Amino acid sequence: MDELRFDGRAVIVTGAGRGVGRGHAMTFASRGAKVVVADLGGAMEGGGRDAGPAEQVVKEIQAAGGEAVAAVGSVAEEAEARSIVQTAIDAFGRVDVVVNNAGIADPDLFGDMTMARFRLMTDVHYHGTVQICLAAWPHMVAAGYGRIVNTTSEGAFGVIPKATGYGGAKGAVFSFTRALSLDAKRFGDIRVNMISPRASTRMSSPQILGHTMDLPEEVFEKSPTLDTYRPELVSSAAVFLGHESCTLDGETLICGGGQVMRMALIQNEGFTKAGLTPEDIAENIDAAMDMSNARIIQIGVQQGEH
Repeated sequence: MDELRFDGRAVIVTGAGRGVGRGHAMTFASRGAKVVVADLGGAMEGGGRDAGPAEQVVKEIQAAGGEAVAAVGSVAEEAEARSIVQTAIDAFGRVDVVVNNAGIADPDLFGDMTMARFRLMTDVHYHGTVQICLAAWPHMVAAGYGRIVNTTSEGAFGVIPKATGYGGAKGAVFSFTRALSLDAKRFGDIRVNMISPRASTRMSSPQILGHTMDLPEEVFEKSPTLDTYRPELVSSAAVFLGHESCTLDGETLICGGGQVMRMALIQNEGFTKAGLTPEDIAENIDAAMDMSNARIIQIGVQQGEH
């Protein structure tokens, strides 16, 4: 198969100064893309500002013969999100691909969380994703073309402890992406999909994992998975979903450690009875929960249209 190239394309990657985002930016650039390396350079739990990480990635791309510019801004601030997209327009005259990767982590038990911490998670992960999409959308609609790759997490589905803030925000990204992919069908070849990374970054450091799992940090410091799940191994999925040949809509690819898999919503036939009562549900709960004949919920397919 021919290499998936991005010659002449302009790509925005948020959270591109470190970790998974850095891998995305470097990989797109190595395949001919002109890249906006967007990163606030803030703390893992939010706050702070440092142009250094974004500028360093730009230097690395340029040293390898690629083309890139830095955009230092917060996706959580609407004006700054618009400025990130405007950077692509000013530098490259277009926006073809947006990869919403920027994120923070602040794991804790629900009872120890505060509304301020919940709002920060939502502002960065969900509102940040929406604001970048809103700023890029008119350009994609005008061109009749675009690829949006948002970042969700398995943590949105109850598989990671102490993730009510993070998981809730990532769940919002999941639902938003599904809905946006349906809207996109009206405006030409615009595709909106998601990746769910499995990667070892500062958001999954031994310190963070130890706190999250209530285990000694040493357990994770000695784990071979830290090398197996190198951040750059996630980028193959982002690049595929960002390419013009991709025809997926509203899909999620889990990617990491050399593995890629589909994550999807499913729905079964359930149990039906006229005049349904709570007692009917109790008596037939096994039938209601039976997923043996479940089907994947497709974008744009309403209940009963399987």
